[in-house]
Amino acid sequence: MSCYQKNLQELNYGLFGHELVVDNFAGGGGASEGIEQALGRMVDLAINHNPLALAVHAVNHPTSEHSVADVWDINPETATDGRPVGLCWFSPDCRHHSRAKGGRPVSKSVRGLAWVAARWAEKVKPRAIVLENVSEFMEWGPLIKGPDGKTRPCPVRKGQTFRAFVQRLKRHGYDVDWRVLKACDYGTYHPRTLLPGGSPRWAPHHLAEAYPW
Repeated sequence: MSCYQKNLQELNYGLFGHELVVDNFAGGGGASEGIEQALGRMVDLAINHNPLALAVHAVNHPTSEHSVADVWDINPETATDGRPVGLCWFSPDCRHHSRAKGGRPVSKSVRGLAWVAARWAEKVKPRAIVLENVSEFMEWGPLIKGPDGKTRPCPVRKGQTFRAFVQRLKRHGYDVDWRVLKACDYGTYHPRTLLPGGSPRWAPHHLAEAYPW
């Protein structure tokens, strides 16, 4: 067994074979590829509203079931057909949280996409939920309308919605944890700073030295 394979096993959530792995906001399959490398199995269900993106996903993950739909149009209970969910992954749009957007107007509906994770928690109780976003996600709060009629984050209520989101997951019985990580410290080329949340076993960033890229 290579050191690379061993390190990936250390990231395993200990999923049982009958448990499903679900990738919401699946896009072209970047997260699904990471999940497959870490767990040694493809995701069972990939969800995205963009048919072209899921077509790319299907090429790389042919055994996954693909649902072209808005994440809010998916009924978790119907989608899983009563089967237990071991891991539910969420990568909601980060553009309306990121500072890279500058002072441009933001959308409440886009910023609120993360709430779908709470819906899955309520409906099917996945054993592990992971949500990744930019670090500014921790500042998620209400919006206010400016003099120009455009909505922007309220500067004095930063983090209010984020804290409510965390509390809602806790009410569903989850232990919630989050860290700010730099992707380049974990074996990727990208220097992007991310905020993964969930209850994972956190791998030390020196493991990146064992990865083949």
